[in-house]
Amino acid sequence: MKFSEQWLRSWVKPQVSSDELVARLSMVGLEVDATEPVAGQFSGVVVGEVLNVEKHPDAEKLNVCQVSNGAEIFQVVCGAPNVRPGLKIPFAMIGAKLPGDFKIKKAKLRGVESFGMLCSAAELEISSENDGLYELSADAPIGSDIRSYLELDDICIEIGLTPNRGDCLSIAGLAREVGAIYSSRVEPVRIEPASVTHDEVRSVEVLSPEACPRYMGRVIRNVDLSRPTPLWMVERLRRSGIRAIDPAVDITNYVMLELGQPLHAFDLAEIHGGILVRMAEEGERLVLLDGQYIALQANTLIIADHERPLAMAGIMGGEHSGVSERTRSLFLESAFFDTITLAGKARSYGLHTDASHRFERGVDSQLTRQALERATALLLDIVGGEAGPIVEAVSERYLPRTESIVLRAERIEQILGMQMETSKVIGLLSSLGFGVQDDAAGHWRVSVPSYRFDVTLEIDLIEELGRLYGYNRLPIRYPNVRLMPKARSETKVGLSRLKSLLVARGYQEAITYSFIDPKLFALFDPKAQPLLLSNPISQDMAAMRASLWPGLIKALQYNLNRQQVRVRFFESGLRFVGSLGELQQEAVLAGLVSGGCLPEAWSNPNNAVDFYDVKADIEALLATVGNEISYRFVAAEHSALHPGQTARIERDGQLVGYLGALHPELARALDLAQTVYLFELDLAVISSGHLPKFQELSRFPEMKRDLAILVEENLQADVILSMIKESAGEFLVNLKLFDVYQGKGIEPHRKSLAISLTWQHSSRTLSDEEVDAWIKNVLKSLEERFGATLRK
Repeated sequence: MKFSEQWLRSWVKPQVSSDELVARLSMVGLEVDATEPVAGQFSGVVVGEVLNVEKHPDAEKLNVCQVSNGAEIFQVVCGAPNVRPGLKIPFAMIGAKLPGDFKIKKAKLRGVESFGMLCSAAELEISSENDGLYELSADAPIGSDIRSYLELDDICIEIGLTPNRGDCLSIAGLAREVGAIYSSRVEPVRIEPASVTHDEVRSVEVLSPEACPRYMGRVIRNVDLSRPTPLWMVERLRRSGIRAIDPAVDITNYVMLELGQPLHAFDLAEIHGGILVRMAEEGERLVLLDGQYIALQANTLIIADHERPLAMAGIMGGEHSGVSERTRSLFLESAFFDTITLAGKARSYGLHTDASHRFERGVDSQLTRQALERATALLLDIVGGEAGPIVEAVSERYLPRTESIVLRAERIEQILGMQMETSKVIGLLSSLGFGVQDDAAGHWRVSVPSYRFDVTLEIDLIEELGRLYGYNRLPIRYPNVRLMPKARSETKVGLSRLKSLLVARGYQEAITYSFIDPKLFALFDPKAQPLLLSNPISQDMAAMRASLWPGLIKALQYNLNRQQVRVRFFESGLRFVGSLGELQQEAVLAGLVSGGCLPEAWSNPNNAVDFYDVKADIEALLATVGNEISYRFVAAEHSALHPGQTARIERDGQLVGYLGALHPELARALDLAQTVYLFELDLAVISSGHLPKFQELSRFPEMKRDLAILVEENLQADVILSMIKESAGEFLVNLKLFDVYQGKGIEPHRKSLAISLTWQHSSRTLSDEEVDAWIKNVLKSLEERFGATLRK
């Protein structure tokens, strides 16, 4: 919200400087993003009138003008295309200083003397427009100082409002806040009902009352839109960041800025029949005021007549029903639209307007008639015309209702750390328009005004008290409580420990959004239906993630685009699985690895990371928790992973997560040229281990045997090792696969596995005969189960 300080001070006049006002606004939660003067620094510029214009004798594009300052007539050479007799303009006389420390002196242009300069708005740094002289009103007093006449000793203040403070998107709302801050009287504009001079009306029918609980309109006949918008209104609009267009549009914009209620004016001649407020039919066409041709969606609320759509409700009007200089009669609209219905609609069409910005944040449902009367009065005063009766369609059932809230003194003290006097509580809340009644000793019943739709709880009222009283004035009080340390489970490993391990193994933590592009969601899980947001930040953040992988992939793309080819990321966060009614939020730990196995260095081999490098990282995580022998890596399939390089990680048959290379087709779709490995683990499972128990070390020697067996090449080593554990006897203490070989000397489609077995007894030395028997049993079991043979 951008506004003029002078405009605000015309409503409320706190006796403080501009700097103090700006600082205090930020302190009460209306953060000031920027301030800037409304014009550059200049002096010696007055209102001048062009009396005569003749062509320069030696320059085709220059004119020789006779300009009056009310006391004298000066000859000025000017090249502006809009210079003409009778025009009133800023006249910089000799000795004037313009922005940039430019001093006006007597000059001679192509042999003709010039005694001053006629100025554009850009030359005075009033605006960036530089298409000609700055044209002043016909009634501008000749010779008066431009700074005084245009009230240019003013600043523009821009505040960044949070979405819940839609009540401050107007001068009226800001004045109410400033009045409450400084206990200053607020003097709003007087709004009287317009005199009705004819009985012409257009019927209004609201077919979607839940989306539009209140709609008002009136016919204004015989307007003259060729009249100019008054300079005072043009200036206030400009200082609020809005360009003047024509009187009808300017007035509706002005009332929107002044009171906070968006309005719209239709050309009455373009309305066939009456007004219908309804949902659009899928595919209906509308050309907007900006010339954009759109196909309407069925969930879009529109204003229509009995033949065609006229406007997108609360967003933008249609081109064919818009006003122009040819318009002779208007239909002026003022309505209250439901916030939820309009939320995100403008963005879904690639639009954002001042009206949609306000309706999405909430507009006072009781402001509709007041704004309509104010706009009517301004129209009649500026462009003339005759006002008809107001036609209203209202559905009380769907209008917002405000409930009273009980406020307790003890709760105020608990939250703010101080006792607040009754008079102070009532004074602060009353200054914002809240109704306060004593309900009991130390209790108040507070009624919430219609424009404060963000206040629904007792804590909201306490926040209002705190910010108006001043956060910097609240006392510092330390809590006095007895705290008991929480019992720490020895079988649980904290997330910070898992993160530290990954960092030690070369990973960096990433934090990505929980919202992703629905198209990216479909690439990773084409069979699942994404949970879509009703009001997304943007279209590429419209779906809740069902995995952390899409966000990590985007982080990888960002780094690859900046020549960071070795990437190791991990992220902990929630994934959202299921529909809204059965939504599950699961905490997971995910990772992404791509590029070289080791950092680039003269001593490191230039090997790319592979599946087993990442598997080793996961095994290190599981070993940190303990009970790693209960986990298994099983060959599996996943829609986002390579069919031949995917493992399902299980713990006692329960799914823990997945590990694998990114699917080649998905990599091509994402324009990734190098191999990417991903993993995702359920934090609830992997952070739970087992309590270690002490076992006395054996003093007796180990017995070790190595086997080399031949098996089918597609047989998993994990299955072989599990079989060996079952057959090798109870004293097996270590089992390792230390070599895998295929090639010369091995039959096609078979492979050699070299396995080390170690036995040890706790109370005696094992004999060779015992070990030989276990080896024999192992070989027999392997042959019977898998057709394995001993390699010779």
